[in-house]
Amino acid sequence: MTYTAPLADMRFALREVAGLSGVAALPGYEHATDDTIDAVLEEAAKLAGNGLAPLNREGDKVGARLENGVVRTAPGFAAIYKEFVEGGWNSLPFDPEFGGQGMPWLLATTVQEMWQAANMGFGLVLLLNQGAIDAIHHHGSEAQKATYLPKMISGEWTGTMNLTEPQAGSDLGQLKSRAVKNGDHYLVSGQKIFITYGEHDMAENIVHLVLARTPDAPAGVRGISLFIVPKYLPGEDGKPGKRNDLRCVSLEHKLGIHASPTCVMSFGDDGGAVGYLVGEEGRGLSYMFTMMNNARLSVGIQGLAIAERAYQQAAAFARNRVQSKDDGSPKPASVSIVHHADVRRMLMSMRSQIEAMRALGYYTAAGIDGALKQPDRETSRKIQDRVDLLIPIVKAWFTDLGNEIASTGVQIHGGMGFVEETGAAQHLRDARILPIYEGTNGIQARDLVGRKVAKDGGETMLALVAEMRATAEAMKAAPGDDLEAIRAGLVAAADALEDATKWVAHSVKAELVNALAGSVPFLRLAGTALGGWLLARSALVAQTKLAARDGDPAFLEAKLVTARFYAEVILPPALAELGPLKAAGRTVFALPAEQF
Repeated sequence: MTYTAPLADMRFALREVAGLSGVAALPGYEHATDDTIDAVLEEAAKLAGNGLAPLNREGDKVGARLENGVVRTAPGFAAIYKEFVEGGWNSLPFDPEFGGQGMPWLLATTVQEMWQAANMGFGLVLLLNQGAIDAIHHHGSEAQKATYLPKMISGEWTGTMNLTEPQAGSDLGQLKSRAVKNGDHYLVSGQKIFITYGEHDMAENIVHLVLARTPDAPAGVRGISLFIVPKYLPGEDGKPGKRNDLRCVSLEHKLGIHASPTCVMSFGDDGGAVGYLVGEEGRGLSYMFTMMNNARLSVGIQGLAIAERAYQQAAAFARNRVQSKDDGSPKPASVSIVHHADVRRMLMSMRSQIEAMRALGYYTAAGIDGALKQPDRETSRKIQDRVDLLIPIVKAWFTDLGNEIASTGVQIHGGMGFVEETGAAQHLRDARILPIYEGTNGIQARDLVGRKVAKDGGETMLALVAEMRATAEAMKAAPGDDLEAIRAGLVAAADALEDATKWVAHSVKAELVNALAGSVPFLRLAGTALGGWLLARSALVAQTKLAARDGDPAFLEAKLVTARFYAEVILPPALAELGPLKAAGRTVFALPAEQF
């Protein structure tokens, strides 16, 4: 159950795929030098491997407990969280005006992969706080920012998002929580479910962002407002004061992420919890989407992280588990299972898809930095459009793969994977929530088709296809069979994604239900194709470096082999999604609902 951050691959993805040098050249990121970035990565890797990872198994077994209204986290969690705060890790990407370090989101995303891979149950408190900070920073008043951001950015206080209710699920238009104006604040009442780290013992205050309706608000999502509802009301000295009228009434019993307390929260049992309106009434959902967009990228990174953790454990097991003779040798001696063809196929599938995810995830994070810091407004807008297009792909494709790869990890362990002692099963159980929260993956596919592609008729996606073709063109002059095979796969991927995008853009206008019926195959095709594009770019860089004798030859050769495996084995089945995405609309609604 050990974890070692894959620093060599992370650095390669940061520098050669995501364009770290270009990000560091943006106004405000001048301090993100190579030496600084490397130092941060090295120290984060130590904390993840030596501090967080050893707590992962015990956190799963013991879990969080509710005792007399107080949630007790797993052994060691409060101590390691204190170490996080004292080390300044929570403040990495945030505004220096409020105590942040102002480092690029690209770096923060890389570090976040380490936290989530080492201990996802712990990492969730960081993820939710990050999103809450982002929402307040974008939409809060100056007084709210001054009161809450310094403490949340330091990590002394943590943040949550309180969206759904028992009757609502993902349909936030059904929310019933109420907020009644009372002087300079509101009194909030209602119940919220699935609140990650809604109560815990690691921070001195918890800042809840709560969606609720004012008495005269219209029905549906237009009637929703956003409120800051702290566990303890800040006093004039800025320290936690009077306890607010809110409490955790129960913890959910879950398939996985046992160490993360998922709370049922009750507001206003004794007259109303004091809440402060964020922005304007009726705009709460749009404000919350700032937080959710941030969280969706982070959840995608969780999919990458759990896949990496499962891969590391499976690879170690395969190297050490001795069973049967070598598939390719006449010698009768038994060998470790890493020498067997199907085990090797599974490991290559895991490895290649992880590298594709890492490349696309870091590329998207670099886009966030570009949109934030690019001084030219039109350039910034175009970058943001690309980020908005990629977010649902990153969230859904990464988390689906996280499940598949964690399941493959269990398969490599054989029967030992199905029992809890090895820990392989925990990765699969923990991964299962990822395609569900922050909007199920079906909702992500609907967003990709119904909003992002529909918004510009596919123009942003087709611009990515054009870049795929430019990479393929650049590969023509490169030597070697590997690059030739990778280029062929890239051209096929560009053709399929262009065809699919044009079909979706037309269908959204002509027959929306057909586009929606094929939205999940479209998202899978897009994710796999874009991942293949970035692996092709990686292979081209690796080949160039090999020719110049610049870098570790074994590492660079592995990049070529991995990219070729992806192009020849992973891409072809994914590109076959083109047929299902066009055909699904003919039969998805053909049977009456009562026949299901």
